[in-house]
Amino acid sequence: MKNISETRSSLPRSGIREIMDVSANIPDVIHLEVGEPNVNTPIHIREAAYAAMNEGFTHYTANAGLLSLRESIATHLLKQYDLQVKSDQIVVAAGAVNALAATVLTLVESGEEVLIPDPGWPNYEQIILSQEAIPKRYKLNPELGFVPDMADLEQVVTPNTKAIIINSPGNPTGGVLNEENIKEIIDFAERHDLYVISDEVYDGIVFEGEHLCPMSYDSEGRVISIFGFSKNYAMTGWRVGYAVAPQQIAPIIAKVLEPLISCASSVSQKAAEAAISSSQDFVDEMRDIYKGRRDQAYKLLEEAGIKAYKPKGAFYMMIDLSDVRTNEENLALALLKDSGVAVAPGATFGSSTKQMIRISLATEDSKLLEGVKRICNFVRTNREKVNQGGASRCF
Repeated sequence: MKNISETRSSLPRSGIREIMDVSANIPDVIHLEVGEPNVNTPIHIREAAYAAMNEGFTHYTANAGLLSLRESIATHLLKQYDLQVKSDQIVVAAGAVNALAATVLTLVESGEEVLIPDPGWPNYEQIILSQEAIPKRYKLNPELGFVPDMADLEQVVTPNTKAIIINSPGNPTGGVLNEENIKEIIDFAERHDLYVISDEVYDGIVFEGEHLCPMSYDSEGRVISIFGFSKNYAMTGWRVGYAVAPQQIAPIIAKVLEPLISCASSVSQKAAEAAISSSQDFVDEMRDIYKGRRDQAYKLLEEAGIKAYKPKGAFYMMIDLSDVRTNEENLALALLKDSGVAVAPGATFGSSTKQMIRISLATEDSKLLEGVKRICNFVRTNREKVNQGGASRCF
């Protein structure tokens, strides 16, 4: 029998999914590894889906999605960010990751390079590798809030580079790009003739400052913005996201969706329409809740003398465990086995964070704080081992 695709079979697996699989067989685990809101989708969104089913919205839609949803998205972007786009610049997909993958397929040929952040969401690398393109990492500076190191970008870009992926608010970092950062990136892209793929799925979750859309600073049609409904509206299972692209690119993204998914779920699209066209109070309330959890978790870590990076947005926090010693090479796995806390391993986001872990603040308050306390105890115990001449450094 002939071999299956070597490219696809050799894709690196997300370390988050690996921890999820292991933790599923361990009782009483506190789950801080998954970026999923801990609340149900708001009732008015669920009711809109129910009404849509009864009204016959159970058939195929256009590849780009329902016109009514795309018009609602355009209205939302104008109101929220003063971003003027037409409905034919919007392509609805089965989640933001699907919109991102279709965008990369549209822009990048096999063998071309795409710059991705280090640390960054592991799916970026998977998407690029799956089409035999080349991911190249650029550094984010943790001491400056995990913003791109422009000098490093100049070192990694080559004539073979086609695009750069940026992410604000950031996963796993919680970093938020300001106007100066965005202008520097746009200028960089113009000088090197690159497309900018801007992952903005956490745009509604900013604690300090504000979310700025790079498309607002783009005068040459280089930026494609990716948004989603999963994080802002607690709609992870509904699978709806969208790309906003220049008019010459959007139809190609829509065409690429045909062999992938044909179209996003019609019922989910109507639910998404209700989410984006109605009151945004839920988004505001959840943002305030995440901010409160961030502050409480950060205080516990600070009191324990553990270095953590306070996020400005999204609902994650990176914790530095570089002074922890354990016989287990995977710190996240050691923490899971020792303390019953599932976290995302830093190494899955890039080499720069292999001595860190990521926790999700989208977890019910008491479980989050108990999980952080267990992390503090784990660190304290393994620091004591060093002082007593115990286990050797795991890296």
